[in-house]
Amino acid sequence: MTGYYDIVLGLIPVALLGVTAALALVGISLTAAVPIGALVAMAIIGHAMFVNAPAEVGDDTQSARPPMNAD
Repeated sequence: MTGYYDIVLGLIPVALLGVTAALALVGISLTAAVPIGALVAMAIIGHAMFVNAPAEVGDDTQSARPPMNAD
């Protein structure tokens, strides 16, 4: 099953190489296309880290009371 972060990891090189190649094909110089592609990849990384950040999954079964001893 592909999760959100698996997709993000796949999109990083696709964004870097794909956006750079698309901009280079359109006619933008390679020295301008590479930083623009890097900015798109950085935006994807930033979204994964700060907007949709991984959260610690807490134990829902924990209670405030200590466990009872069966002795």
